[in-house]
Parts: sequence; structure tokens; C-alpha cells
Amino acid sequence: MFTGLVECEGVITRAERVSGGMRLEVYAPEFGRDMAIGDSIAVDGVCLTVVKFIRGAFLADVSGETLDRSTLGTLRQGGKVNLERALRLSDRLGGHLVSGHVDAIGTLQLRQPAGKFTVYQFGAPSSVMECVVEKGSIAVDGISLTVAKVADEGFTCAVIPQTEATTTLKDKAVGSGVNLEADMLAKYVKRFVDGYIGADRDAERAPRRGLGDLLREFSDGR
Repeated sequence: MFTGLVECEGVITRAERVSGGMRLEVYAPEFGRDMAIGDSIAVDGVCLTVVKFIRGAFLADVSGETLDRSTLGTLRQGGKVNLERALRLSDRLGGHLVSGHVDAIGTLQLRQPAGKFTVYQFGAPSSVMECVVEKGSIAVDGISLTVAKVADEGFTCAVIPQTEATTTLKDKAVGSGVNLEADMLAKYVKRFVDGYIGADRDAERAPRRGLGDLLREFSDGR
């Protein structure tokens, strides 16, 4: 579990395709000196497991499923990624609960200065937008952002200078893909509501049963 508060940027020193996935090497010598093999790290919002340390870098394996659902498959040597260690239960929850399980790939559509802030507009598929609300939270490349405006096919966020300075947002080209993870609570609420709506619809479609039907079911032992 993560918070969406990026700790630092890392540099990709190797992105090697292997059978069914990728071996990723990220150089970040000042990041997580207390980490151990087996620890979880969010890399651009994707939860990965550390499998090895080497020369100020850590290595992680990326499955084919993760490559299909995220932008990690587009990473190349020299590129930068957002990094965050897993949340401790004793830590402050400064962002919001982020699982590191990307829901979909979105698109950076607009970057525009607005006083001390920068406005970012992202395109997102309907599966994500169903869980996005104004003033709610969303993780973009592992960054916890507050939604300022909601449209049919995307949303807008106002990003503070601190967030831009410590993440890869400032270097992201318009048109680039971004990893999106909708708010976890919103996803659970939607799942439960969809379940109730489905149950109501099934009940409406079911034939009405009279007293005779109930008596026959009782006599049959049903």
C-alpha cells in the first residue's frame, strides 16, 4: 500500500525484455537505504518487488500483465520514473490510499501555467471516469492528485510547484501515456452499487409468484 506522495525520481539504467515480461533496473542511490530484497516499491504508480540491489540501483521483474496494463513497457534507458516506498502503518497518510495496481492508461492532454500552479488535463477511459469525482483523489503515475474538474472523457488537476519539482510530471510530453489508479474507496462503492442495481433489475425481470406457486415449492421441498 502507498500514499501517492512520491519520494524521489529514479533513472532507468536497464529495461530488458525477458520471456513473458521485463527486467527493470532503476538507479536511485539515495532512495530507500533501509530497503531489503522482497520489499514493495511503486514505480510510476506500479507496485513492484525488489529482487536485487546493484551499484546504487534496484532490480525488479515486471510481468506481461503489468506491461499490458501500464506504461512500464514504454520505459527506455535514461528515462525517469517516480518512486515511493510502501506505507508503514505508523506513517502519516498525507496523500490517499494507493494500491499500486493500475486501472488503465490515460493521456496527458494539456499543461498550462496558472499563477503559482500548473493545470494538467488528462484523458481517461470510461472505466476510470466512473470512479472520478470533483475534489476526489486519483493517482497519476503514482502521484496523488486532487481532481479539480471532471469531464466526460477526462479530468483536470491543479499541481503545486513542490509536486512538479519532485516528480516526472514536469518532463512529461503532451500526448504521453500515464498510469491511472482510481480512488480505492470509489471503486468499492461502485462495485457494491452495481451489484444492488443488478439485483434490482433481476428482481424486476423475474416472474411474479402467487400463493399457489409458493405452496407448490414448499411441498416439493424447495
